[in-house]
Amino acid sequence: MPSIRTINIDAYRYDLPDERVAKYPLAQRDASKLLLYKKGNIEEKIFTDIIDELPANSLLVFNNTRVIHARLHFTLPNGRRLEILCLDPLFPLDYQQNLSSTKTVSWKCMVGGNRRWKSGEITMDISVDNQIVSLTAKRVERLEGTFEINFSWDNQSFSFGELLTKGGIIPLPPYLNRASEESDRDRYQTIYAQPEGSVAAPTAGLHFTPAVMQEMKEKGIQQNFVTLHVGAGTFKPVKTNRLGEHEMHRERIFVDFTFVEQLAQTLASKRAVIPVGTTSLRTLESLYWLGVRLVHDSSATIENVIIGQWEPYEQTQALPSAKDAIHALLETMKQQKRIHLEAATQLLIAPGYKSQLVSGLITNFHQPASTLLLLVAALIGEEWKTVYDYAMQHDFRFLSYGDSSLLLI
Repeated sequence: MPSIRTINIDAYRYDLPDERVAKYPLAQRDASKLLLYKKGNIEEKIFTDIIDELPANSLLVFNNTRVIHARLHFTLPNGRRLEILCLDPLFPLDYQQNLSSTKTVSWKCMVGGNRRWKSGEITMDISVDNQIVSLTAKRVERLEGTFEINFSWDNQSFSFGELLTKGGIIPLPPYLNRASEESDRDRYQTIYAQPEGSVAAPTAGLHFTPAVMQEMKEKGIQQNFVTLHVGAGTFKPVKTNRLGEHEMHRERIFVDFTFVEQLAQTLASKRAVIPVGTTSLRTLESLYWLGVRLVHDSSATIENVIIGQWEPYEQTQALPSAKDAIHALLETMKQQKRIHLEAATQLLIAPGYKSQLVSGLITNFHQPASTLLLLVAALIGEEWKTVYDYAMQHDFRFLSYGDSSLLLI
C-alpha cells in the first residue's frame, strides 16, 4: 500500500455549513437519526432501529473512556485570563495514579495565552466539599507545541482528579464554537464511561441508552469494552497537501485479558466484530498489528509498545489472519500471566488500508479533511461521498453531537 503517502487530502473535503453542525445534543440520546449503509444501499432510520440491523450474534466493542474536566482557567496578576488544557499525564505517567494523587503532578498541556504568562507560578481557588483549595500551576519546560506544567495544591485531602472535576471545565470540541454548559457534564459522556483520561468524548457512543444496550443483549448482541484515551489530536486537521507529510497523533490504549479472549472466540467462530466509534476501531486494528509482531517473532515484547503510524504499510512478510494474530496475542498474555495490556497507537487508517478485524462501524459524521473521515473512506471506499451527500440532503446533524451511522461492509 505504498500510495497512501501520496494521497491528496483535497479529495476528502466537502462543504459543511455551520448550521449543519449540531451545537447541542438531542434531549433523548437514542432519538437521533441513523444512516444505514449496507452493501451499497443507504436508508434513513432512527437510532433505536440499530438493534435489528446489527449482524446476529455480533460483538460490539465500546470505548469506555471518561472525559476529564481538562480546561483550567487561571487569572494572571494583571487580571487577564489564561487557559491551561491538560492533555496527557507526565508524572505519574499512569492516568489512574496521576488523577488519584494527593501530591504534586505534572501534565503535558496546551496553554492559551502563554505569551501573557511572563514568569512565576499562578493560582486558582477551587471549592471542594465546602473547602477552598488553592491550585498552583508552574511552567516547567516547553515541549513541541505544548508545555510541561507542574500542579500542586495546599490541601492533601483531595486528589488532582477531584480538583479537575470541581474546578475544571469539560473541553468541548472547538468546532462547536460555544462555551461548555452545565448540561455538557452529563451529555458529553457516554453512559458507560469509567476510566478518566480523555479530552474528547468517543462520540459514537453518545447515542446509546441503558434500554438500547439491554435490548441488544436480549437479542444476542455481545458487548465488551476497551479504553482509548482520546487526545486533542483527534481534532487536528490534515494541513499538508500530501498525507505522507502529516504526523498522526498518539493515544494510549488499555485492554483486559478477558476482552482479548472474547475477541479471539468471536473471530474463531466467524462472527462479526463491530466497533462503536473510530477510537474503538483504531484500538482493534492496533491489537491486530501487535499480534502480527508476535506471529513473526514470538519473543517480541508487549510491554508498553507503540504501534507506528506507517507500520501496516511497511510490512514485507505475509500477513496472518485476524484469528491467528489475536490468538498469538492471547497466548502471549497467558504465558506472561497478564490480565491487562497497555500500549500506545499512532496508527493512521486511510484509503488503501484493509481492515483486518471489523465487519462494520458505528460512527457519527466527521469533519472535512480529517483523519476520522479518512478512516471512514478506508472502510467503504469512494462510497463515503455518497453517504455524506445523502446525509447532507436528508438533514442529518453533523459532528460530535450529531446523528449516527451504521456502516456495514
